[in-house]
Amino acid sequence: MTSELSKPWFKFYEDGVKTQLSIPEIGLLEMFKQTAERFPERTALIFGENTWTYRQMDADVERLARAFAKNGLTAGDRISIYMPNSANWVISFFALMRLGAVVVQTNPLYVEDELKAQLQDAGATGIVSVPPLLPRILAIKEQTELKVVAIDALKAYGIQPNQFVLDLNEMLADSSSDLLDLALPQVQPATTVAVLQYTGGTTGTPKGCMLTHRNLVANALQAWEWIKNEEVEVERVLTVLPLFHIYALTACMNLAMISGGSMIILPKFDIGMVLQHINDYKPTFFPGAPTMYVAVINHPQIKDFKVSSIRVCLSGSAPLPLEVAVRFGELTGGRLVEAYGLSETSPATHFNPIYHARAGSIGVPIPNSEAKIVDLISGETTLQPGEIGELVIKGDQVMLGYWQKPEETKAVLRDGWLYTGDIARMDEDGFFYIVDRKKDIIITGGYNVYPRDIEEVLYQHPAIKEVVCAGIQDKYWGEMVKAYVVLKAEQNVSEQELLAFCQKKLAAYKIPKKIEIRETLPRTAVGKVLRRFLIDEEKQKAEAVQSSINNLEQTS
Repeated sequence: MTSELSKPWFKFYEDGVKTQLSIPEIGLLEMFKQTAERFPERTALIFGENTWTYRQMDADVERLARAFAKNGLTAGDRISIYMPNSANWVISFFALMRLGAVVVQTNPLYVEDELKAQLQDAGATGIVSVPPLLPRILAIKEQTELKVVAIDALKAYGIQPNQFVLDLNEMLADSSSDLLDLALPQVQPATTVAVLQYTGGTTGTPKGCMLTHRNLVANALQAWEWIKNEEVEVERVLTVLPLFHIYALTACMNLAMISGGSMIILPKFDIGMVLQHINDYKPTFFPGAPTMYVAVINHPQIKDFKVSSIRVCLSGSAPLPLEVAVRFGELTGGRLVEAYGLSETSPATHFNPIYHARAGSIGVPIPNSEAKIVDLISGETTLQPGEIGELVIKGDQVMLGYWQKPEETKAVLRDGWLYTGDIARMDEDGFFYIVDRKKDIIITGGYNVYPRDIEEVLYQHPAIKEVVCAGIQDKYWGEMVKAYVVLKAEQNVSEQELLAFCQKKLAAYKIPKKIEIRETLPRTAVGKVLRRFLIDEEKQKAEAVQSSINNLEQTS
């Protein structure tokens, strides 16, 4: 690690935040067990009408781990959790840690081909899911190594368990499993993989990030160190981000578990349900994505709900527009600040100081982390403040590598530094700013255009709710800039008006050649806009037009 004097960001750490943390040599199971021992009667989980104390959750974790073992799963097995957020999602995760298994994080929106590809890549031998997803699992069962399928509330759907398909609720109720002698797993925190976290696949084939127990314990501690407040007796974490995503796994679940906090769990983002839960359960911490905060501030009945319990929100997965942060703070009295991370880093690497955030910045490197900007060609020259290059990161949270992909691992991990693929700059004070993804740069007429520059300008227009820009293939320009816009309710504005707005604020080569007003934008489950989907959509349109032209020429 470099000396403290060479890290300008340390002087912007807020009171009480340590620059260096001592990471205990424990696994995720022991992290949870220590909390359960300290706070046995404190509420751990709130889901629907039910609550679990840490004591009750620990008992469920022990019983379910033994039930998994009784049905043939063993330490080292890769087990998929393929279900929406629930209390049983969390209990299943820690039961698998108790077993010594590796959790394969699986998006419940995956259809058969996507599910099969991930399970095959991971070599998964078990899966935990819900009844509506069972047909997808059964459709690909013979093409995988699955030997155990545990389904939550199986009998409630009128489905009878068998040797292969088990009822998760029955497993949790089966006291005979308690008699099974299950040894504690042997964990080497720095090298034992706890989670295979698959990358989003928006820029290529998803890869399994091997996140160790140390990676995940360290990142939970790093996040907790940043947001903790001695005036808050129990942190209540609103968990609406999908837990299969690394952001929620750390910022919602592991942070709550390591701090003795309570998870307020919702199965999906429904704005009415979210506001009602904030009103009723008074969360103090609300990690989310910009789209979630946009929905909150634009809800027509927002003033009918009590939302002042929210103390802090970390916004990740996409750039946070300044106007959204300001408006959210006005409505709740809480602080909404931008953060940054990747699947490869468990995920958090940068947070904005809670009370001294800088607009447009992802913040500063968190404790036990280093970051720098290197040149885009060789990646070996460290650039000066203000210069634009690739963001590289080193720290306790950086993954072991990609699962069974040594060449891909070698391409992004060099001498302990992770090459993020994000283009960024650092200012004189050590605050970092994402300019764009390497692969998202639009080269139009020989100029490099960063989509975020244009998006930030369009977000200033009072009629715009959401916007994303992409580079579309064009015979003349090479690529042309196109903006996709979603308007606020009851707003009406033309493409020409928006272009005129841009002309006042952007250089000519940055002004979109086209603006399309849409009802919605395509998104991942965590709220990140699928820019690649829009580009592919345009490509398909162009191919269809060309095909029609060819058919006309052939018939004329």
